[in-house]
Order: sequence, then structure tokens, then C-alpha cells
Amino acid sequence: METVQYAWLIWSLLLLAVWAVVYVSLASKESKKEMLVVSLWTSLLGATEPLFVPEYWSPPSLFDLALRTGFDIESFLFAFGIGGLAAVIYEKMHPVAHRRMPPARIRGSRHTYHTAALLSAPVLFILLLLYSDLNPIYAASLALLAGGIFSWYCRPDLKRKMITGSLAFLALYVAYFSTLNLAYPGYVEAVWNLDAVSGVLVAGIPIEELLFALSFGFLWSSIYEHATWRTIKRANTT
Repeated sequence: METVQYAWLIWSLLLLAVWAVVYVSLASKESKKEMLVVSLWTSLLGATEPLFVPEYWSPPSLFDLALRTGFDIESFLFAFGIGGLAAVIYEKMHPVAHRRMPPARIRGSRHTYHTAALLSAPVLFILLLLYSDLNPIYAASLALLAGGIFSWYCRPDLKRKMITGSLAFLALYVAYFSTLNLAYPGYVEAVWNLDAVSGVLVAGIPIEELLFALSFGFLWSSIYEHATWRTIKRANTT
């Protein structure tokens, strides 16, 4: 079997290695809990892979599962990895302390939209899939961006983490994606359905991947604090 058959698996395992390094290096037990919990929940998004194969890409996968069924093991590993990394990348850069939000703040007017804000991204994604002709990758990015904006409105105290986390995750994703291009030249052109999207590559990376990383980092960097009613403040590291 050609080595390219294992590219998606190797790439996913590499992401898990990065995840493990970041997890071990986190100083806060709460941040470690956040990273693990968010990763476990995000791994479920691997089940959406049939929506993207072959409309967006067709990666050779372990046991040829992606091409035969739409599902593959690698997607669950990948979703697990990016979920936790996007959630804590800000905290890796700026250690924070988590605090339970006071009841008085929870009852604030903007928090009336708490549940709606959390559900907005998946609901919009489903609606775009059902009622538009957008490629699933665009539907996903738009839904994530809209969900992030709604979350920002509901939790403006998290805006710094959302902006910084989005840009930092994008930078990490670019570095990570570049390893794929270095190891497997021509893989993008062979696997991504570039004719179905813009076909624009930035440093060999489909621009759709960059838009996804930016929007995913924007929403996911706040997802734990938003869902669990937690606030953050800079930790005293002295």
C-alpha cells in the first residue's frame, strides 16, 4: 500500500502528538480539564465527515473507509485534536484562572440568549445545508463565524480570548498544514475537490481551510467558558 494511503492517519496522529505536548505543558488543572472535555465533545464532529466526502475532499484513509462509507477513523482523531487546541491555545499563551460566574451576572439580560447562542452554529449549519447550494466547508465556516458573533454578544468578556485564540489557532493550523505539504507534495491537488470550491491556494493551503481555522478558533476558544458559565482572568504566575 502506498504511503499516501496513510497520510490522513499520520497527519491526524501528528495532531494528537501536538495535543499531548500542549496538554502536559498546561499549568492549570482547570485548563487541562477544559482541553480534555472540549476535545471529547468535539470528536463527535467526526461523524459529519460524510457531508464533506466527496463534496469537499476525498482523502485515502485507513481501510479505505472514507471513500467507501464517507466515515473514517481519522476524522474523529482530527476533531478531537483541533477541539482541545482551539479551546486552550489562548491559555497556553496567557495562563488564566477560571471562576464560576456569579448568579447575579448569569441573570443579566444578554445571558437570556445563552442557549440560543450555543445552538446557533449547528442550527445555521443545518439550515445552510438544507436550503442553500453552498459547499459544506463554506456552510461550516459561516455557521462557526455566526455562532462566534452571537457568543461574543452574549459573553463580551471573552472577546479577547476569542480574537487572540482565533488568530493563534490559525497560525498553528498553517504550521500544521504545512507539514502535510512538505511530507506529501501534490497531496492537496490530488485529494481536495478544488473544482467545487474557489481553487485558491495560499502557501499551498486551500483558502477554505484557512477560513475554517479562523472561524473555528473564533468560536471554539470561548466554548468551554460559555457553556459552563465560567469567567477568566489572568493567573498570577509569580
